[in-house]
Amino acid sequence: MRLYKIGFMLWLCVSAVNALAQIATLKSPDEKIAFQWWMTEGRLYFEVTKAGVPVIEKSPLVFSIDGKVLTADCTVFASQSYEVNETYAVRGVHAQAVNQANGLKMKMKSNSGKDFTVEARAYNDGIAFRLLYSGKPGMKLVPDEQTTFVLPAGSRMWYHDMYAHYEGIHQQKEITEVKEGEWAAPPVTVELPESQGYACITEAALKNYAGMSLQADGQCGLVTRLGHAQPAGYPFAHDYSLEEAVRLSVPAAIEGDILTPWRSIIIANDLNGLVNTDLITNLSPAPDKKLFPRGVHTDWVKPGRSVWCWLDGGERTVEGMKEFSRLAGELGFEYNTVDAFWYKWTDEQIKDLVDYSARFGVKIWLWRHGRDVRDPQKRKELFDRCQRLGIAGLKLDAFSHESKEFVDLYQACLKEAAEHKLMLNIHGSNKPTGELRTWPNEMSREGVHGLEYGKHQFEWTVHNVTLPFTRFVVGAGDYTPVIFGERRLETSWCHQIATALIFNSSVIFFGAHPQSIGDNPAADLFKTMPAEWDETIVLPDSKIGKVAAFARRKGETWYLAVLNGKEERTLQFPLSFLGEGWYEGTVYKDRPGDGASIKKERVFCRRTDSLTGMMRSGGGYIVRFTLKNK
Repeated sequence: MRLYKIGFMLWLCVSAVNALAQIATLKSPDEKIAFQWWMTEGRLYFEVTKAGVPVIEKSPLVFSIDGKVLTADCTVFASQSYEVNETYAVRGVHAQAVNQANGLKMKMKSNSGKDFTVEARAYNDGIAFRLLYSGKPGMKLVPDEQTTFVLPAGSRMWYHDMYAHYEGIHQQKEITEVKEGEWAAPPVTVELPESQGYACITEAALKNYAGMSLQADGQCGLVTRLGHAQPAGYPFAHDYSLEEAVRLSVPAAIEGDILTPWRSIIIANDLNGLVNTDLITNLSPAPDKKLFPRGVHTDWVKPGRSVWCWLDGGERTVEGMKEFSRLAGELGFEYNTVDAFWYKWTDEQIKDLVDYSARFGVKIWLWRHGRDVRDPQKRKELFDRCQRLGIAGLKLDAFSHESKEFVDLYQACLKEAAEHKLMLNIHGSNKPTGELRTWPNEMSREGVHGLEYGKHQFEWTVHNVTLPFTRFVVGAGDYTPVIFGERRLETSWCHQIATALIFNSSVIFFGAHPQSIGDNPAADLFKTMPAEWDETIVLPDSKIGKVAAFARRKGETWYLAVLNGKEERTLQFPLSFLGEGWYEGTVYKDRPGDGASIKKERVFCRRTDSLTGMMRSGGGYIVRFTLKNK
């Protein structure tokens, strides 16, 4: 009956298109979010509201094949509704994801006689849509898109341009101030006018297609631009050639069916809802059970913490890396990541390091440049070698383009690494699009302006209190957190440590030398620090670019982690997130006169209590709560 009613509504509206332009409305399960489709003179538009408040105003959906726009002169001839209702294990901000949505597929015909399907889903925390064009086997066609997301006037957005690919520094502007032609790398976080909540525009399930960026039209709209149309930024120029840039600027052809990624809009009342969204993984395919029989809990996929010899010194030899593994073991860390200097080592030297590290419960990751995995045979030889030598994972670098060719490379690396039981951390990368669910062996990816830029970064503070509500909304990021030396610039030690607790990464690749971690007053905190969480609560004092205050739980242990912005501040933190019983809290806080120090205190508290955190400019505040008496 439901299918019949929606189909009838579509037929009625299209047959009387001049009288009624709205062709379909899809609502979220809680009926608060409405996703509406419109037809005006044969052109397809959409708009999104929450509780009647505009999130995306009427916007054109523009999709073309071989240069001909299919959505400019089209009609609907059939429709089908469906529901999604499942839960699944996930890593990151919480342990269990809820996937509940209402869906709609509209079959459409263009004026040229070509059929295509528009599919939409409405969730309680957002909406998404994609297009399917059924191609013929052996025939190659070139898709493109110029869909626009029109934001309400008065919206504020946080975004960065494409010069550094996905490693830019966010700026904040009202949408009316964003000039025509400005680039915005997703995810783009938006605060709606009059404190009506938040939205975040990005994409999900990116495969067999070019990645999506956005470009302002100067009229409150952000226009979809695929990988070939994006600037070849500094990271690409650093690692590749002009000839490569020119070649990849041509739109890519796709053989057979063309299925776009989900164009996704996360919608939340507050920052807690924004951070806890499951939208991006919900829209991504479940993992292959043959490769991942237990999904994210497959036995060889192990979250954890890694030391890394690059940012903070260390002897770049086999013996030096043995020392790093020994120190990692003393900290209880699971991994040691060896950078490019291993290239000249023999198999015997690598195996010697692997075996020695195993004595301390430590496994080895190896860095490799992306150029070395573009050729399938060389990639296979590398993965075979790593599996034979007992390597746990690879840090692959320099994937700094969103052309279909590079997107295909991501997918090939993830699949073939899984076949060899290798975990991956991809650097020089684009934004996550739900790979965490489809490929649980992706433990992290860069796509973020992290501590590797320290010597050239003019200020960390505002950047760090912006990232939890922008880049990290859509997935894990390898920021390489924590430095105690000069690279931390104006931030305090507490601020640095809090980034490791707030910035999600299923393997935390620490920037600091393991000896400096072990010598730090907070060494006991590092030894117990989780890399995945059962529960996350963003506390009400949080504000983008000002304060990021998170309460996070792993088992029965809670952590309160706060990143402070530029202004000194004192905040009161009610402990209502705690469970029943008495907790012993270890407090790590700034010393006002010295950012390179930590003051530790012990407290006893219950969920009815509050703690007061006093933070310097660029400071932080951390408490670990251990349950002592239920």
